[in-house]
Amino acid sequence: MRPRTRPMPMAVMALAAIATPAFAEDGEPEKRRTRIGLGAQLVPSYPGADTFSVRPLVDIARARGDRPFEFEAPDESFGFPVLREGGFAFGPALGFEGSRKAREVGTALPRVGFTFEAGAFVQYALSESLRLRAEVRKGLGGHKGLIANISADLVRRKGDDWLFSIGPRITIADKAHHRAYFSVAPANAAPSGLPAYSARAGVQAVGLTAGHIAQLTRRWGLYSYAKYDRLVGDAARSPIVRRHGARDQWSGGLALTYSFGGR
Repeated sequence: MRPRTRPMPMAVMALAAIATPAFAEDGEPEKRRTRIGLGAQLVPSYPGADTFSVRPLVDIARARGDRPFEFEAPDESFGFPVLREGGFAFGPALGFEGSRKAREVGTALPRVGFTFEAGAFVQYALSESLRLRAEVRKGLGGHKGLIANISADLVRRKGDDWLFSIGPRITIADKAHHRAYFSVAPANAAPSGLPAYSARAGVQAVGLTAGHIAQLTRRWGLYSYAKYDRLVGDAARSPIVRRHGARDQWSGGLALTYSFGGR
């Protein structure tokens, strides 16, 4: 799963603005609080790469009244619940994957275009400190594949003063996704100098993600995360990964946060 970048902050703000207001016990509308994080992150240039790209790290959270900001894992896709019941939530999941060019790989392989991914998530909070989540997204253009992420997060926090989360990750992809990034078609074998290879659908990676948020003052804070994925199965056996990439996929980011509203 790729770390979260939110290229549509204005859309997030618009969705929040039209939400139905909540009311406190005295009948007065509860004031909303907003936290915006802006920074940078290093992520693999493409799935299986041994090089990194710098991308923006954007995070937006909203809360009502004195309630703490809701936990969001640093690598979950952009989304919002359209159905919520107790600890259960369901809604859309939107993401993207950058393009892969032959010069980035270092050999003559077909370009994989920029991919917008659309799908859905389902999550369940077993308690205040343990959350399970699954996402499924379909590539529209680019890799055109189907990718799923399964995660669990252990969360420790002191209100909004600080929050730490950590948990395992599993990434599963279909044959179209694996064909785009890990397969070598017979026609491309000679030009690339790689043996022909057909990667099957299945588990692509297993890993771990940790995130940390700390308030430095009433308004300012720091947001950071670190993520590790280990390619497994057919993805790990790909000659593209073995000769020009890496099984170990690292990501990390740091952002400055600003909170406003409420009180």
